[in-house]
Amino acid sequence: MIDIRQLRYFVAVAETLHFGRAAERLHVTQPPLSRQVIALEKELGVRLLERHSRQARLTYAGERFLADSKAVLAAFDQACRNAQSAHAGELGELTIGFMMHAAYGSVPALTRRFIAARPQVRLHLREVLPTVLVDGVLNGEFDAGITFSPGPVRGLATAVIHREPLCLAVPADHALAAHKLVSAEMLVGEPLIAAPTQVTPTLRQAIADYLARAGGEPLIRLETQLQQTIVSLVAENIGIALIPQSLRKLGISGVKFRALADPPIVEQVLAWRTGNLNPALPHFLTAARAVASEIAGARERPSAGCERSPGQRARSRMPDGAAQ
Repeated sequence: MIDIRQLRYFVAVAETLHFGRAAERLHVTQPPLSRQVIALEKELGVRLLERHSRQARLTYAGERFLADSKAVLAAFDQACRNAQSAHAGELGELTIGFMMHAAYGSVPALTRRFIAARPQVRLHLREVLPTVLVDGVLNGEFDAGITFSPGPVRGLATAVIHREPLCLAVPADHALAAHKLVSAEMLVGEPLIAAPTQVTPTLRQAIADYLARAGGEPLIRLETQLQQTIVSLVAENIGIALIPQSLRKLGISGVKFRALADPPIVEQVLAWRTGNLNPALPHFLTAARAVASEIAGARERPSAGCERSPGQRARSRMPDGAAQ
């Protein structure tokens, strides 16, 4: 049976047309080199080389076999490199699920950084509802998910990648639009548009807790699943909304964004199954940690839209650890 070593020996001889120089190139002695080339010819039943002392000349069959052998060796070497790259997480596929409003926060920067670091890994991004993400990660549908913190879940590891305050979205002609800073007391009795509790329990709880500070509770006029839709409905003067600050990037006309006094903070976490062996995943986690640092640094700088309240500035530092 022909093996790769025989092909390498033959190519070396065919390219140098000299057994001695071929042996030097391969760092072997000449006798085993000659034996392997003879064994190759015997296996093929074809004379590949005409021998003259240490010199050699390719037969017509040898010339054809040389071209094919070089192609085979190139493909074999590439296969070896591909296997090593895949093992190192430099090739392959990675599927990431994310809640939709994360598209205005952590997802773009994280995608850019990961693709730049691992351009040969095929990255799949899937926008889904937060309640779907955890199950999708645990059952292997996603390699990781970006969602609100689910709390302790067996078999799930999480790392905070983004903390942001809620801010107020109001119609441009609403009385609250005249205030740069809005307190919880000013929101009591105002009709709200929000996502259902079963879709974003973390966000709904944050809204309820904020109004409870003023002795009130949410007056929900309308529920819809997507934060982008909520902002669009605010523009139609249907109600007001407490939304993650990153959604101010939507730029929907007819809506003003105002900072909340001592605003509630919501976390975006990257969640992954602890037994996930995808070799590209550790590189994605590294990119996520870097992006978390970038976002935390940007949060220290003034931003347009929802102004930072004193309470928000005091809590702006974000740890970079992971919980399991």
